[in-house]
Amino acid sequence: MSTSHSAATRRQVLARTGALGAGIAFTGALSELFAGTAAAQSLGHTGYGPLVPDPDGLLDLPEGFRYRVLSREGDRLRSGEGPVPSNHDGMSAFPGRHGRTHLVRNHENRANGRVPVPTVEGLTYDPQGKGGCTALELDSRNRVLSERVAIAGTAVNCAGGPTPWHTWLTCEETEDRAGTNGYTKDHGFIFEVDPVDPHRTGAVPLTAMGRFQHEAIAVDPGRGVVYETEDAFERPFGLFYRFLPEKPLGGRGSLRAGGRLQAMRVPGVPDLSSIQETGAHFDGIEWVDVPDPLADGTPIRFQDFGRGGITHAQKLEGCYWGGRSVYFVSSFAHSAEGSAADHFGQIWRYDPERRRLTLVIVFGPDTDVRLPGESPDNICLAPSGGLMVCEDGNGAQHVFGVTRRGEVYAMARGAQNIGTEEKPEWGEFAGVTFSPDGDTMYVNCYTPGTTFAVTGPWRR
Repeated sequence: MSTSHSAATRRQVLARTGALGAGIAFTGALSELFAGTAAAQSLGHTGYGPLVPDPDGLLDLPEGFRYRVLSREGDRLRSGEGPVPSNHDGMSAFPGRHGRTHLVRNHENRANGRVPVPTVEGLTYDPQGKGGCTALELDSRNRVLSERVAIAGTAVNCAGGPTPWHTWLTCEETEDRAGTNGYTKDHGFIFEVDPVDPHRTGAVPLTAMGRFQHEAIAVDPGRGVVYETEDAFERPFGLFYRFLPEKPLGGRGSLRAGGRLQAMRVPGVPDLSSIQETGAHFDGIEWVDVPDPLADGTPIRFQDFGRGGITHAQKLEGCYWGGRSVYFVSSFAHSAEGSAADHFGQIWRYDPERRRLTLVIVFGPDTDVRLPGESPDNICLAPSGGLMVCEDGNGAQHVFGVTRRGEVYAMARGAQNIGTEEKPEWGEFAGVTFSPDGDTMYVNCYTPGTTFAVTGPWRR
């Protein structure tokens, strides 16, 4: 996330649902993402209406919606531990007592992070790591009751994901070893964070889950399998992994017991970018044991997976569980950078029962710079029965939705200009998530680090 890249266009929108008319079946709020053979592309008569410019210059929303700023980088943490860190990234919301909500928020600070996560005794992995997480406790009206460090001394905490037992798995998007960039320990791990009392989880790397440029995770709530994406910045690109825990669904701390890390092999498909048609699917997906999960000598994506090799993809980012399947995002692929083909964003579904991988969404170019859709990143299910997708591209930045009918609409637009009047720029969105009751959308602006709570007629 927040990696520099060249873009073929300023703005992308959902282009098609494919000639095969594929549908996605979910339980709960999302029963069907697409219907028919083509997605509607008009934003004028879908979603919640046009965006209204914010007179305060922070966040543009549809009429009837409002926001509260929960936290901004540089302000003082309520705990007194130091300033609110910068680079607000992945995030999730968890239920608390008496209608309260706990937020855990990543800070993707590198060695030169603007505002590092303050080090706290018992919560710091590597004193030279500038990244980590903060935890906020909110009351039923989204007023901040507390804000504190949840883990420190980690590096480049990009995304992650929630567990069924209501903890957060924060992912380091780096492979830096001890001695690099001043670090005193190896980095590239996943850490578990308890949103209520972070000292119950501490700062312990889950080494069996692999050391690589982690992006996001999703947990199968029935089997306990953890799926992981890798956002590698250069060839060979990242892999899609699954972790088979020794103690599946064992609760807080159980992932420390270890397990097996495997990488996905799609027979005959070395690069997912070569697949362009939505609805295309592959049966008999294989999972190959990772030879050296700690990558002591060679990064995992370079390792020898034997005959048949392994399947790579550029910019593997968002990952979530829906219904009976795991979904993951490839934000873009550029052939000039080594991918087999070009695309502006894909969403894939893997059904573990059928061992089937399906390309369910493809994003494509559009000339209208007002429309959202370039480089989809963090994604989550929305209570209205669709998706919310964070945008990480060039030009204006949006949170945009995809309805159950396949319509794309703008939900929010960043209004904080971090460029100049002549050359405006806007920080990407990240960490979109909803409160347990579905009445509030929480989302981060990466730069300047800002966390918003958005309320309004979500169930309309």
